[in-house]
Amino acid sequence: MGERISVEEVVEQWRAERPDLDLETMATVARVLLVGAAVQRELAKRAAAYDVQVPEADILFTLRRSGSPYRLLPSNLSESLLVSSGTLTNRLDRLEAKGLVERHPNPEDRRSVEVVLTERGRELADEAVTEHVRNEQRLLAPLSATERRTLDALMAKLLAALGEGGD
Repeated sequence: MGERISVEEVVEQWRAERPDLDLETMATVARVLLVGAAVQRELAKRAAAYDVQVPEADILFTLRRSGSPYRLLPSNLSESLLVSSGTLTNRLDRLEAKGLVERHPNPEDRRSVEVVLTERGRELADEAVTEHVRNEQRLLAPLSATERRTLDALMAKLLAALGEGGD
């Protein structure tokens, strides 16, 4: 695989062919996409160190932040993680096989189950989320505190305008 072409090179190629286009906007969106992809790769590497995939870690973190007794209905997890019940079931199967979650009958409705974080799952979630935040700090280290606040405010504004919520 060859060396990746830079955003600047892409813009210059388009400038030669279509100087009428708003190439600054194209460059900005390209950089946002590249940053997102780079962050995703870094998160995946850290998750793999804990023998989980990022979507599985999301489940563990959601259960952990729900507070004691660290149990949620699958429907609550699906809504929180924006995934279908079928996708969630596959992820829960993998986590259950690793001994990180269990499914228990729902004491309020015997037709459903609750997903419960095991002690091993809680310990892994605590360790992994600590490393996750350290990793995020490392990823943002090139920016000053003021730059980070500005970036955060701008991204929140853009997300809100895109209907994704900015908070």
